Amino acid sequence: MNVIVCVAVLLPFAFYYCLWTWPQSWVKLCTKGRDPSTAMARISHLLKLIQFVSLLSVSTLSWPPPLYFYPLFIFGQFLNFRVYQLLGEAGTYYGVRFGKSIPWVTEFPFGYIKDPQYVGSILSLLACLHWVPFQYILLWLAGYIFMMWLESKEDPSTRAKPLS
Repeated sequence: MNVIVCVAVLLPFAFYYCLWTWPQSWVKLCTKGRDPSTAMARISHLLKLIQFVSLLSVSTLSWPPPLYFYPLFIFGQFLNFRVYQLLGEAGTYYGVRFGKSIPWVTEFPFGYIKDPQYVGSILSLLACLHWVPFQYILLWLAGYIFMMWLESKEDPSTRAKPLS
């Protein structure tokens, strides 16, 4: 069971790595007329659901949550919501890598926090430390840190060309 949970926790990061590394292949796979960011979002939501269910299977739920849960979870979700609000689906789901033009955003949290979407997700994940065994949280955090590192060295010449 532990190996299955570990694979489920890491599965989205393998998907994101492939899309980040080979965006043109994803654009071709989506075919003309289908938005690659929307397709990525749908698959990402499914993979996130698998992640959550796998973590839930090894969690020990109890009530009430510890006091640190509230500020971590609320601020983490605020950052995630704010990033989506400012960038939209295309900005959140690798639209730039798929050849889309995304406007430059400088409002909070951009310009204040590096990689605010990942910071928000990490904070929300740390909020659940009371219920989820540490090794699974650490594995998930390693996935986020890997993605932050991968995305920090983006080469514009490797971006996908839109299909005509």
